[in-house]
Amino acid sequence: MSAVQPRTHLFAMRDREEFVTVVACGIVFGYALSLVMLFLTHVWILDAQGRPQVEDFVAFWSAGKLALKGAALSAYNPQMQHAAEAAAIGHSFDGSLEWVYPPLFFFVAAALASLPYATAFILWCVATLALYATTIAKIARAGNAWMVACAAPAALAALISGQNGLLTASLVGLSLLFLEKRPALAGLILGLLSYKPQFGILFPLALAAGGYWRSFLWAGMSAVASNGLAAAIFGTGTIGAFLHAMTITNDLRIAHAGMGWNKLESLYGFLRASGFPGTAAWAMQALASVSIAIGLRGMMRSWRRSSGRLRMSRLASQVSWAASLSRLRAVAPTVIAKPLSMMRVILPSTRPIWSR
Repeated sequence: MSAVQPRTHLFAMRDREEFVTVVACGIVFGYALSLVMLFLTHVWILDAQGRPQVEDFVAFWSAGKLALKGAALSAYNPQMQHAAEAAAIGHSFDGSLEWVYPPLFFFVAAALASLPYATAFILWCVATLALYATTIAKIARAGNAWMVACAAPAALAALISGQNGLLTASLVGLSLLFLEKRPALAGLILGLLSYKPQFGILFPLALAAGGYWRSFLWAGMSAVASNGLAAAIFGTGTIGAFLHAMTITNDLRIAHAGMGWNKLESLYGFLRASGFPGTAAWAMQALASVSIAIGLRGMMRSWRRSSGRLRMSRLASQVSWAASLSRLRAVAPTVIAKPLSMMRVILPSTRPIWSR
């Protein structure tokens, strides 16, 4: 009779963790190799003439250039912003890359624009990816968590376009990570998320319903102070310009499908793409939004008596899921990764959930 006992599972616990780590490492290596090849073949960042490719990052860098010239208001003018982008890439192009961000994001854009385009693009990708991976690792408290985070397909998508999804996901994760033990810091971080105002609806509701009033107040003060400081530096008119630009952009994209209904990642966009009239689509979207808000409020009230770890994890899961309904291409996948890793908080003595 063999002395080796048969395994009851396909992989032992340790084998599974090692397997996940090896697979994630291979995927990350493939991503890195792909990006290098794309860069060398002039498909990523710069073209064969050394000019910037038309990607989302062009809008950040161009708006930052305008801000450094003292013309931050021009970034909110679609024609002037487009002209700045065309000047940056050295030729005209079809489509639009609007600047519809609050004044706060000018701090990031101006810092990036102070560097050469390619350098700024690479630094932006490395910094946001590192922040994202570190946040996941802190939440999961597992050695392979950062590698698994980097292996997410959405991470590659964000790096290719230079989008800010990794930054958004990091701010969400950090605010939830500090919510229980350092509520003021959590609120300060959450206030910085105001650069993505669509996230400023369900988060306050969830914090209030869960009784996280310190974080609620600090988040409000952080959002007001950071945007107020940015407006004082880049021009007080940037606040009004942002609100006006947001109205125009919403009218273009939502009312008139400026980017196509298929790019409106919401129930409204799905219904319009399916042929529903605007009134019916808006009614269904409103019903869905109110239902989510009521459900979230009710769940948070019932969870106030839960343990701290369980409460924080559930908050991460519900808020991230609900917020992701407004953005499913680049931001949401990285945000949705947060509640998965937050499950590690519930079971601190076990292996990471992806290693089971």
